[in-house]
Amino acid sequence: MSWTTDAMPDQQGRTAVVTGANGGLGLVTATALAAKGAHVLMAVRNQEKAAAAVEQIRATVPNAALTLIPLDLSSQESVKQAADQIRSSVDALDLLINNAGVMAISEARTVDGFEMQFGVDHLGHWTLTALLLPAMLSQPGSRVVTVTSTAHHLGRPVDESNPHLDGRYGAWRAYGQAKLANFHFGLGLDQQLKRAGARTASLIAHPGLSDTDLQSVSVAGSDGGITQRMAHGLTRLTGMSAENGALPQLRAATDLTAKGGEFYGPLFVNNGQPVRKPILRRYGMDRAIAKLWAVSERETGVAIKTNGN
Repeated sequence: MSWTTDAMPDQQGRTAVVTGANGGLGLVTATALAAKGAHVLMAVRNQEKAAAAVEQIRATVPNAALTLIPLDLSSQESVKQAADQIRSSVDALDLLINNAGVMAISEARTVDGFEMQFGVDHLGHWTLTALLLPAMLSQPGSRVVTVTSTAHHLGRPVDESNPHLDGRYGAWRAYGQAKLANFHFGLGLDQQLKRAGARTASLIAHPGLSDTDLQSVSVAGSDGGITQRMAHGLTRLTGMSAENGALPQLRAATDLTAKGGEFYGPLFVNNGQPVRKPILRRYGMDRAIAKLWAVSERETGVAIKTNGN
């Protein structure tokens, strides 16, 4: 039987943070969680678009409990301010869905000097997770869900000597590295949580080929590169809806049978119902995770602590 949002358990009394909740998969995820009763903190950069997203959610979920949190993942200072606001707004946190990201854009740098895709997709979420984790560790059933992509198969583990691909930049190379970092981050975090005996679990998910505004943003952000235009066209022709594309991350976040360290995605690679997927590329994974941790701590100056101290 196919898993749908009808299978989601009641989320009353639970609090969720969803990054990039103002459009695409994030908006669908925020809407579904709010419809089940969760208090959803929508952590987004574009506040005008976020306000419109709130109205869109309340058009279908009139009593939705929503809070807007300004968050620019390309700025470590903004991430820290967002985490401070979240921690002052809620006593505890049940779900953190690291959903937002950029894809295959032209070479650019964050305000902190990071390669943009690695900086936004991974390092921004690294710091946000590190700062919010203390609010999750005491919550039974709390989960961190990090959204990766099938493009992680194209990526190579981060190079400690050149994590920002100086002199080696390629739009898809950088995207593959960033999404493999998401993959390794979600699995590595769960390893640490298990070792610490924490109540929090970390899972990963990918949306397959989903027709969202991510592709059009990629085209605009790459000056209309041919591979980005082709990906956009393919997605428009064969991609799933955002509603279906969001199901793997919603299942990872809410399915009571899901466990830490699991990976959810479409049944048929990029299309289909959301199912648990095998963890591939295990050879060298522990070493790649260790390198990612070292680079992430060095670049951000922020360490992830899973023991609550």
